[in-house]
Amino acid sequence: MRLIDPLLLEFDREASSTRKCLERLPADRMAWKPHEKSMTLGGLAGHVATIPAWIGGTLLADGFDLAKGMDRPPLDSPEQVLAAFDASVKQAKAAMAQLDDAKAMGEWTLSNKGQAVFAMPRIALVRTILLNHSYHHRGQLTVYLRLLDVPVPAIYGSSADENPFK
Repeated sequence: MRLIDPLLLEFDREASSTRKCLERLPADRMAWKPHEKSMTLGGLAGHVATIPAWIGGTLLADGFDLAKGMDRPPLDSPEQVLAAFDASVKQAKAAMAQLDDAKAMGEWTLSNKGQAVFAMPRIALVRTILLNHSYHHRGQLTVYLRLLDVPVPAIYGSSADENPFK
């Protein structure tokens, strides 16, 4: 088994839960935000949807320079968010599938205008940004849904709105 294989399995499982959250986006509330410092619902959902594509698009390179900017097309509707997420997941899985153990342990660097921000093995990038960072923002998304009285899906067991064990 390659080092990346358990993370690929986890990513598959978690992508399913993330998709359940994104499927519940209310089309008429995409511009809503819970606080002036918060992202809009649409902005947060778009970020959640495109994190895998960003990792998938940079994972096999030696790094990424923030000064290049990120291609973030506007995602104005739940349908656009879901389509972006599905494509994003496919791209991330394809990139991860190409990581043999040597490449997975190879260093990847995030920089800004040529100055290193951080460097880590690619496998750590998958864990911290693709997985943990995504979970963090998915958690925020579930709070947004709750505040909008949208039923929150069961993710790790039941939610206050769904009990799959009944």
